[in-house]
Amino acid sequence: MLNRLSDSLEFQTQALTLRAERQRLIASNIANADTPGYQAREIDFARTLRQWTGPAATTGGGTSAARPVDRTLLYAAPSQTGLDGNTVDMDRERASFADNAVKYEATLRFINGGVRTMLDAIRGQ
Repeated sequence: MLNRLSDSLEFQTQALTLRAERQRLIASNIANADTPGYQAREIDFARTLRQWTGPAATTGGGTSAARPVDRTLLYAAPSQTGLDGNTVDMDRERASFADNAVKYEATLRFINGGVRTMLDAIRGQ
């Protein structure tokens, strides 16, 4: 039982790390909304999380902090490029920021619940 909880906690920790990285990226896009030629970036969250937590990740070793996100960055599909070549869509970025923030909070709650369950199991309750 503790192994399952530990594995679940590790998965949620990886997801939380990736959510934080995605939030940083979205914030960078928003900050560069007026930068001429700036190309908005995005992370394929599901694919990157699978890479981080799949069988290849366990054989490769290392922690999530050692895994670069830069290799998995994509250019966001521009809905309409500005005359200055900027591809940041503020409506999309705001929606992505809010959505990711909610999912970040949910992941924190999962981790908190997992830790509580582990502590209860250790205490024998």
